[in-house]
Amino acid sequence: MNGLTDLSGMRVFERVVSLGSLTAAAADLGMSLGAVSKRLANFEQRVGTQLIHRSTRKLSVSDEGIVLYQHIRRILQEVESAEESLRNQKTQLSGALRITAPNSFGQRKLLPTLSEFCRQYPHIRLELVFSDEVKDLIEDGIDVAIRYGELPDSRLVARKLLTNKRILCASPEYLAQFGHPETLQDLTRHRCIVMGYHSETEWRFVHGKVHISGYIVCNDGEASHRLARQGLGIVMKSYWDVAEDLQQGRLVQVLPKLALVDAPISLVYLRSQDLAPRVKVLVEFLVAEMAKMDQRATGSF
Repeated sequence: MNGLTDLSGMRVFERVVSLGSLTAAAADLGMSLGAVSKRLANFEQRVGTQLIHRSTRKLSVSDEGIVLYQHIRRILQEVESAEESLRNQKTQLSGALRITAPNSFGQRKLLPTLSEFCRQYPHIRLELVFSDEVKDLIEDGIDVAIRYGELPDSRLVARKLLTNKRILCASPEYLAQFGHPETLQDLTRHRCIVMGYHSETEWRFVHGKVHISGYIVCNDGEASHRLARQGLGIVMKSYWDVAEDLQQGRLVQVLPKLALVDAPISLVYLRSQDLAPRVKVLVEFLVAEMAKMDQRATGSF
């Protein structure tokens, strides 16, 4: 019996029994009489038994039809209740949103922005996952992720948030001890702090690149920032992440005339035709707010 997977057939059957005729059911459903008769016959065929006895004078429901009618009424009531709940959610946005972001960005940029979002949408619950590891949106149940650089996964939609200018910097104490590098090749002789899990990496500039063997390897952006401030080496950081330290003299830009390749910060989510309304409003909110932030940052760089 696979008729109970035929929701349209169940609705036709329920209306015919409740209203007592095919004609009345057709009018109620906005269908032609022929379409209702055919849909009912198909439903009976899928169920595997005759549910309604037809004659020229009246319809009568079979014993099997009476039993099935009671169950179908309950099923359709549950479906209607579920549909009503979805309509209410769209009117008053609610539910949970799981967001992941790199640790530094989450702490410094996302949290202040989300406070305003929470005021505007008080019934949406936020679950924040701050980590410098790239999370799998499907496996980790992530609704929205904020990521650096290129996004090769075609399952994802990417919306640009920030341009993300990057610079090299070190503490005044480090530079006093080891000197200022003047060329890309000079970097190979310096102590460099590398983000990730491998000591060998490549720092790419607009006009060249250099192979780096990390003196310290660190998988956390905040920790690498702190290591640089403690005088342990040269680090590559986003300008917005170290701007205050540069202004206060705790860090100094290294090779300021050589521009690094940008690594745009993007907001990504799974490609879907039926994106939940709460995800849509978050995406549009963050894109708008970060665009304002990007204009201010670009103007001050």
